[in-house]
Amino acid sequence: MPELRRGYVFASAAYGLWGLFPLYWKLLQPSTAFEILAHRMVWSAVFTGLLLVGLRRFRHLRAALRDTRTVVTLVLAGVIITVNWGTYIYGVNSGHVVESALGYFLNPLVTVLLGVVVLRERLRRLQWAAVGIGAVAMVTLTLDYGRLPWIALVLGCSFATYGLLKKQVRMPAADGLFAETAVVTLPAAGFLVWLHATGEGTFGTVSLGHGLLMAGAGLVTAIPLLFFAGAASRLPMTALGMGQYIAPSIQFVIGVAVFHEAMPAARWIGFGLVWLALLAFTVDAFGHGRRLRAARRAAAEPLPATSTG
Repeated sequence: MPELRRGYVFASAAYGLWGLFPLYWKLLQPSTAFEILAHRMVWSAVFTGLLLVGLRRFRHLRAALRDTRTVVTLVLAGVIITVNWGTYIYGVNSGHVVESALGYFLNPLVTVLLGVVVLRERLRRLQWAAVGIGAVAMVTLTLDYGRLPWIALVLGCSFATYGLLKKQVRMPAADGLFAETAVVTLPAAGFLVWLHATGEGTFGTVSLGHGLLMAGAGLVTAIPLLFFAGAASRLPMTALGMGQYIAPSIQFVIGVAVFHEAMPAARWIGFGLVWLALLAFTVDAFGHGRRLRAARRAAAEPLPATSTG
């Protein structure tokens, strides 16, 4: 299989699995979101740790962790992704799958704003239009929900911040996931011990299948990331950027068609505005990419010979 086609297969697998996450987290009820999150952190660290042992990659990880800035960035990334995962699990298991999907639709817009605020980047006109439409969408959805859609905002902001931190540390997917989950594994394990000591824990008390699904949270977390890493090394950024809409689209369909979450007219209008903003954002990205490629080609062309008379 050609490498480009393999990249598309890996990307489809990664985004498709992420899109199906609501179905998996629902299977873990009656466990609370906090217990599911703690198990996800612990089992993710265990699975990726075993993977690194099998690949004999701990030597490279130790070398990366000798840099203080890298360690601090990974600690922050671990805390941020914990907030993101916990909010998402809570959103799904409290009946807010559609709002959770909205968070990942908002992620590209929040990422653009972070670029302006943190990296001092300048927005192009179509990007400003996308951000403005997104703001109107937030006002519309706030009026519809009767509250700020905080689940979506926390998910969008935390994942955009996580992406910004990951740009500061160039690490393979498995190495990065192990380091980030290892940061919070000890408090997560302590929380699980406390849960079982107080009789509140559900692991091993509901059914064998439930226990296996809880342990499988680490596997379910790591596999899409590994697929994504394989896709990222083979596909152009435009293809990866377009693919990021696949997962929240699947989640949105699951929320509406499978879990029958309400979608009144005002909510459809709000989501329509978000999708319009994403369309403007995508059109701008394609246009900007095309102009950059044209400029690079022009710069690479040799200058015409001139006559010396």
